[in-house]
Amino acid sequence: MKYCFLFLLTAISCANLAAKPKDAPAFNAHDLSITWEPVQNNYKTPDQSLNAITITNNGKNTFPASGWKMYFNCARLIVPATISGNAKIDFVNGDLFSLSPTATFTEIKPGQSIRIEYIAEEPVVNITDGPDGFYVVWDSQPDKGYNTGAWSIKPFKPSYVGLITPAIIYDQNKNIQDLPEAQLTKVFPTPVSYKETGGNYKLGPKVWIAIGQGLDASRNDCDYLDDKLTELFGHSIIPSPQDKKSKTRQDILLKTDPSLSGESYKLTVTPSGIDIEAVSDAGLFYGIQSLLSLIPPTAWEHPQKEIQIPCVEIKDEPRFAYRAFMLDVGRNFQSKNEVMRILDVMALYKLNVFHMHLTEDEGWRLQIPSLPELTEVGAKRGHTLDSKHFLPPSHGSGGEVDNKTGTGFYTVADFIDILKYADKLHIQVIPEFEAPGHARAAIKSMDARYERLLAEGKKEEAWKYRLSDPDDKSQYSTAQYWTDNVINVSLPSTYNFVETVMDDVVKMYKEAGVPLKTINWGGDEVPKGVWEQSPAYLKLKATHPEIQNTGDLWYYFYGRVNQLMKARGLYTSGWEEMALRKTKLDGNPFYVPNPDFMPEHLQAEVWNNTLGGGNEDLAYKLANAGYKTVLTPVTNLYFDMAHYKSFDEPGYYWGAFSDIDKPFSFIPFDYFKNAKVDGNGLPLNRNIFIGKQRLTDYGKTNILGLQCAVWGENIKSTGRLEYMLLPRLLGFAERAWARDPDWATEPNAAKSDSLYQFAWVNFLNVLGKRELPRLSYLDGGYNYRVPKPGVVLQDGKYAANIQFPGLTIRYTTDGTDPDAKSKIYNDAVTISGKTIKFRAFDTKGRGSNVSEPVTP
Repeated sequence: MKYCFLFLLTAISCANLAAKPKDAPAFNAHDLSITWEPVQNNYKTPDQSLNAITITNNGKNTFPASGWKMYFNCARLIVPATISGNAKIDFVNGDLFSLSPTATFTEIKPGQSIRIEYIAEEPVVNITDGPDGFYVVWDSQPDKGYNTGAWSIKPFKPSYVGLITPAIIYDQNKNIQDLPEAQLTKVFPTPVSYKETGGNYKLGPKVWIAIGQGLDASRNDCDYLDDKLTELFGHSIIPSPQDKKSKTRQDILLKTDPSLSGESYKLTVTPSGIDIEAVSDAGLFYGIQSLLSLIPPTAWEHPQKEIQIPCVEIKDEPRFAYRAFMLDVGRNFQSKNEVMRILDVMALYKLNVFHMHLTEDEGWRLQIPSLPELTEVGAKRGHTLDSKHFLPPSHGSGGEVDNKTGTGFYTVADFIDILKYADKLHIQVIPEFEAPGHARAAIKSMDARYERLLAEGKKEEAWKYRLSDPDDKSQYSTAQYWTDNVINVSLPSTYNFVETVMDDVVKMYKEAGVPLKTINWGGDEVPKGVWEQSPAYLKLKATHPEIQNTGDLWYYFYGRVNQLMKARGLYTSGWEEMALRKTKLDGNPFYVPNPDFMPEHLQAEVWNNTLGGGNEDLAYKLANAGYKTVLTPVTNLYFDMAHYKSFDEPGYYWGAFSDIDKPFSFIPFDYFKNAKVDGNGLPLNRNIFIGKQRLTDYGKTNILGLQCAVWGENIKSTGRLEYMLLPRLLGFAERAWARDPDWATEPNAAKSDSLYQFAWVNFLNVLGKRELPRLSYLDGGYNYRVPKPGVVLQDGKYAANIQFPGLTIRYTTDGTDPDAKSKIYNDAVTISGKTIKFRAFDTKGRGSNVSEPVTP
């Protein structure tokens, strides 16, 4: 039986359909459709793959054989000479490539196609490995790109180690029991203490909310609850004048309890009323979230007349004070509205830190009034080879500047709105400005500023914020293949830039009335070879004896940045490399915690625990050495990673495959213990942990908390963002908030596994029957990922199962993909000589990817 599917993606832009200027070419590039076809892995070498691009002319005019180039983005390096010989593919920079016709390329008449076969330097694993964002540049208009039309991906059945098939999914799901909803805890994340006491409280539209003494800003939280109840009942819940006169009526009482601390709260529901007790406004807010969690999920589907809330006694507090989500909007932009939606879901699950990764090589996303070029140049992407006016296309954003993901930024007013909204939800916003690496957007923006002012005869002013040394002949290439993206930290102008950005950000927080505690200054992935031939570096080295090589510039840069931060009453945050000293062990590069920065109370966010990479214990080393550490491990908490190894699952996989079990099973204080599979999803060789540092009791006191992350390379829409984030975020929320589970600390392996399975099944049932239905209706509904069913052929019958009990499985036997009206699967299906397909559906009829079993 042939396994196939077809992705039809929306065209990048319809701008070509508008009235053409006089110099526009006769052929409309939008009439070209592009199809990518992975043909074969293990082509010539195990690390290569054979691929094909098919260009089809859907217009009425002939596409010429020459006089043009195509450009596109691809995360995989490509061999320049094509197999078909009719085109040449050249690397440009970053992930941008050009495709030039050779003498054997023939014109494409209307209705005809041409095929170009090429070799990629890596095998194809999933849909993320292909090219994207094709556009045409005519020789007569070398500065303008025209996006092509429809884009599709041909089906591919790769054969590789670790491939996840419907039968494997079935085996993974086979021990997931469907539990009665009455047995499930009705507050999520799981509270420290939860007891149902019998009976219900009848919540109606006339609700009296009273605020006790001692809660400073609880009026805001009261208004928040009022808004949510108004949403549930479809109209205002303000009591009538007669109700207000009653001194005894208190349906919901918010009050202080001095015996509590920090973010803890108590929630008591009886048939006569609801009490929420806390010592802080944050604790009160989390009590309100738990009350809302008790409300049946279906109540959010349409306005209610009355809601039955179960009577409970809850006492709760978070395990970690730092519960963060990092969103990369630098590579692909997300609108203010989508950020607000993400903040809402963070608040629902009691997360309290939003790390905004605002800048990258591919974009600068925050208006800095003192340096307008940062968004005038750095927030736009379109066809360019010199980046003088905007940045080049990346991640499939296309050749036209008017695009939704490559182009965009937050105005000062937008950012202040985000800060105020987050503060209302008790969420701290930490801005990140990548430096000195991952900074191409900033560098090119300041180059543009330099050229403008230099042309005006203002040489001194032109140099004031420059980030690159024009005489630097150093050569390097980053992990993302950029060759010009590192700020020169030897330049005095670099620190003018840092200080100016810092001061403008401080002003924004002040205007918003929101405290600013820290700024993250990046510190990630500066490649070998930078600065070595920079005259500015050699000049600095001559006057600073502590600088012996370019590695020492690292400490010089962060030392100066930290002093600027301290002068403003802020502490410095960054990725782990900020806190490391580069040295050698047995002649090989080696990292150790930098003793010079330990007294400075820097906050290190550690992502690198790649299994088999040698740095599995890096976070524990830093915490044991005294650094305040936030765990952000790629193996468990990077939600831009593909869920598992399957061609139809989007996402990178260089660090791990990460389904929802990865965040749920994460053991923060001993993540070696529950590491079961390697990067390919195969059983892990546990010898990699021999000699690695364990976390000491002292080190545990330096673990501030946990952070999950979505990097933006493949997040090209709000739907894709929510697909990658949800419901994995719920697994993270459980680990960040709930107490240390008994299965994590149980020394007996068999008993630990049994305890884990019990907790895992309960978690999946809570999500499938309560949280996913809730997410289907809140804020208009979230585009969470619906997992495909597991399917297996047993005794001549097809059996199917699902990861989340509560979802509906449907199937077809006519070769079509199941939809929300297809037959519901209830028991094993017997068919003969037909193509059977399965899909899972949520309560609103959104479907999963298709499961098509492999038949003998």
